[in-house]
Amino acid sequence: MRHLGKDEIQALLDAPRPIDWPGVRDRAMLHWCFAAGLRLSELTGLRLDDLSLTPQASIVVHGKGRRERCLPLCKVTTVAFRAWLAVRGPVQAPELFVNARREPMTRSGFEYILEKYVRIAGERCPSLNEKRISPHVLRHSCALAILEATKDLRKVSLWLGHVNMQTTEIYTRADLSIKLEALNANTAPHLRSGRFRASDKLIASLTSPSFMRRESRSK
Repeated sequence: MRHLGKDEIQALLDAPRPIDWPGVRDRAMLHWCFAAGLRLSELTGLRLDDLSLTPQASIVVHGKGRRERCLPLCKVTTVAFRAWLAVRGPVQAPELFVNARREPMTRSGFEYILEKYVRIAGERCPSLNEKRISPHVLRHSCALAILEATKDLRKVSLWLGHVNMQTTEIYTRADLSIKLEALNANTAPHLRSGRFRASDKLIASLTSPSFMRRESRSK
């Protein structure tokens, strides 16, 4: 399963420069795409009225099969959203994220933006240059980060909006820490201690003239 490590994720999230309209927007999109583990359709389908900043910052995500889940926003993501709303300006489109023409962000539009920042982040974190990174790679990275932090597969399933746990179980095969916990929890069998003692017959054969001649020729 393709996913990013912590340093790679941080380098990618730091790539947008929030000094202008596109930079503020792109920073918010990348942060939320990773933090929520969104599918690309979920990201582009977010609407302005899905976002609530008071009393507890949260957003409603519209998943597959018309399923919805409400996710709280962490402080960092809330700051990114507030900054984006401050510069978004009057836009007729109800979607939260829009392109330079003030039209709803498309799948190809976000894929282009992600590719651009992967190249930029690759200058700081060269390992990114060796990976094919798609929006779903960010989703996998989010899932593994939650699993590593909580050790609870049910929380991963709830966060990602999976219908059943079988879909979520693929992450246990990718998370090495889960396997290490299983190894440490298991009581290993004892090895029988002892010291090898060569028999007189073996010693005699190793010191015989014929054996010494063969050893000499092999050198």
